[in-house]
Amino acid sequence: MLETLSDEWFMAEALKEALKAYEMDEVPVGCVVVSRNRVIARGHNLTERLQDVTAHAEMQAITSAANFLGSKFLEGCRVYVTLEPCMMCAGALRWARPEVIVFGATDLKYGFNSTAEGKLHPKTQVQGGVLNEECGKLLSRFFLEKRQDSR
Repeated sequence: MLETLSDEWFMAEALKEALKAYEMDEVPVGCVVVSRNRVIARGHNLTERLQDVTAHAEMQAITSAANFLGSKFLEGCRVYVTLEPCMMCAGALRWARPEVIVFGATDLKYGFNSTAEGKLHPKTQVQGGVLNEECGKLLSRFFLEKRQDSR
């Protein structure tokens, strides 16, 4: 019988993606898509590298997962992202229809809960705050360094 891995384990995988973004001087957000207790797609922010405002971690992971599944829908999948998705990503996730979205840190300014309440697919469950402290610390460190560099 296959052992079911925890939300924390999968969020730690998303954090590995966020660290890749951090090392590339991108806003450190990472995402993984899970199907049947297995990571099928990974993504991290690439907006600076690609000069594309839509190249968020979730968008990268959604596209990769859809290619893996051969379907535009992520039905039965769980999406783990280190930061609460923005309204754009929430819209893409609505159309992708994952079963569950799990996020780490809350984004009070741009997160979908503050800007797009009720915009996700009605069957999609949402859970926030998984490894919140670890996810938030990486983001805080990144922006603190940016502020110090601009002095």
